[in-house]
Order: sequence, then C-alpha cells, then structure tokens
Amino acid sequence: MITDSERLARIKLNAFTYLRTDWAMRMIEVFGSAEMILKTSAKDLAAQGGMSEDTAANLLKEAHALDAEKEAELTNKAGGKILLLEDYEYPQSLKDIKDPPFVLYVRGTLEARGPKVAMVGTRLITPYGRRCAKKFATEIAQAGCVVVSGLARGVDSVCQQAVVDINKPTWAVVGTGIGRCYPAENKALANAVLENGGAIISELSFNKPPNAFHFPRRNRIISALSSVVVIIEGKVRSGALITAKLAAEQGKDILAVPGSIESEQSGGPNMLIKDGAHALLETRDIIDLIPFEERFGLNEEVFEKDSVQKEILDLTETEKQFLEVIGPGEHTIDDIVEALATDVPSAAAVLFEMEIKGVLMCKDGKYSRNNF
Repeated sequence: MITDSERLARIKLNAFTYLRTDWAMRMIEVFGSAEMILKTSAKDLAAQGGMSEDTAANLLKEAHALDAEKEAELTNKAGGKILLLEDYEYPQSLKDIKDPPFVLYVRGTLEARGPKVAMVGTRLITPYGRRCAKKFATEIAQAGCVVVSGLARGVDSVCQQAVVDINKPTWAVVGTGIGRCYPAENKALANAVLENGGAIISELSFNKPPNAFHFPRRNRIISALSSVVVIIEGKVRSGALITAKLAAEQGKDILAVPGSIESEQSGGPNMLIKDGAHALLETRDIIDLIPFEERFGLNEEVFEKDSVQKEILDLTETEKQFLEVIGPGEHTIDDIVEALATDVPSAAAVLFEMEIKGVLMCKDGKYSRNNF
C-alpha cells in the first residue's frame, strides 16, 4: 500500500523532464522510496543512478519545485485523477510496455468499453486524408470501438471530432499536461471528448507546456493503449511514422491508408504498406485485425459492404471518362487509347493513378474495375 506521502513524492519525481520509469523504479528499490530519493544529495543520486551530478541536481531541482499537493488539488478540481503503476485503474496495456508512464494523469474516465483503435497522422491533412479519417473514425466508433488519438491539428482532430459528433467516447493522449489545451483552438473538442465519456491522458505534470520532446514520447502511449494502429497520412519522416515504429516494437498490427505516389502526405503510409503494413481500404480491414476475444459486442452491421473508394475517392474528370470506357468488362490499354482518342503514355499515367487509388486492377495486361 503506497502512503499519501510516497504518492506525493512520486508526483514530484515525475516532474523531471527526462525521467524514465525503469530508472525511477530501480532508484526506488535502491533508496527504499521516492521520498528518500528526494532527500538524498545530488552527489549520492548521481553515484547510485549512473548519471552526472549536474543531471542529478537538475532532477532534484525540478522535483522540489513542483507542489505535489497543489498538483493533486488542481487535477481533482478538473475532474481528473493521478494514477501510479500500482493503482488498479492504471491500464494493464501500459504496464506491459518496457517504458510505461511513471505517473499517469487522466481527466475524464477510462471506463469506455470496446477495442481501442489508434488513429493518427499528419497535421497537414489533405482533403483526401480528411475524408478517410472522418469515414473510418465514424464507422469504427459506431461499431463500438474507442478511437485513441492525440488531439493534435490535422488527422487527430478530424478523427476525434468525427467520434464526438456521433456522441461516442474517444481517448486523447496529449503532449502537454491535462491542465492545458494544445492547440488552443481544440478547447471545444477537448470539452466534447470529456462530455461524451472519453478521456484526456498525459504522463506530464498538470500544467506542463508543449515541448517538441513530449510528442514523440506520447506516441508510445497511444500505440500501447490500442489493439490496432491506423496511419491515415504522413510524410516518410513524420510523427505518425514514429507511432508506427513504436507500435511494431510493441507487437501491434498496423494499417495504413494508401494514396497517390505524388502526394507527400501519402509517402509514409505507402512506404509502410510496401514494408508489410496492412493496406486499409475499408473499415472491415480494421475489425479483422482486432484480436477475436476483443470483438464481443461489436456492432459489425454498420460497415458498408463496398470498398472505401465509393465513399472517399475524388476522381478527376479524365479518370471518370476512363472508368466509363472500361465499364464492367476488361480492356487493354490499346482499347482505351482508341476509345478516348488519346496516346499510350498519357493513358498509362492515368491508369497507374487509378490503380494506386484502388479503382482499377490490371491482370494479364487487361484493366477492370476493382469493386467499384
């Protein structure tokens, strides 16, 4: 049983920006408690903790600067709670990773039932990405899953807004303390998350401001809380790809939405698919990867039977002409060139884009519609 004073000491210790849980728990074993860690000297902590004396001094300085009692009071007034690893409410899926949050702040409730599905992506969302994010988030929430995301601009906001719009719960893992809203424009969305039985989650102290270091770190929490991770859009080098990497390390299945090879924001998902991630073409693809034992109670009747292209693809006028010419049959490129009075290079470029979008398939040199 953890005493109140030990709980407060751990909250103070958690204020150190670069704290690692495995190190903190090892030091608790060495010194006997977090309380004793805070009473030791920087020199002794450095010697036992395998760090420089300057780092140890900074840790103790940041820890002592935090008023843990006020921290607990602020969290309580905001309708939140502070969880330690030993608390029964602390999610087991977080305990199972190699670096779980030392302290977890939760505003709202973690009582939402159903499989957890992470949906993340770029802040610079495209119209295509917006349609995909809204469709998949809406349908997966209607089925009874809980969407987990980061409340950031772009894909995160679109997914979580879609969920609260149908009055379903969603979990937001943020890169600030739960006493802040970042970006500020998402304050209404954050309130809606709480009003619909969701949660805002962070490992950071209550009023911790945003920091570039925080966001890659929080991504491991998003993936750990989820059974499946969905990447909507993102560049080859992006935060979404960091989440995918962490998810793979945690043994999670990854789905990615394919897109045009000319779209920079589809570069990440396309690369993931090339490297073995599952292509996400319809909502059913997500459900199929959720562990069977977690599917009980899902309302799978909400899914559309047809592929995602009917809903989300924005075909150009030229592509629509090609689709009309191909019709329900099979045609060679020469057939299409003759029917549209175009040339082979131009036709090949259009057909390639339509294959990427999933509208067409090519077999033995003949093109046909792909579930469209």
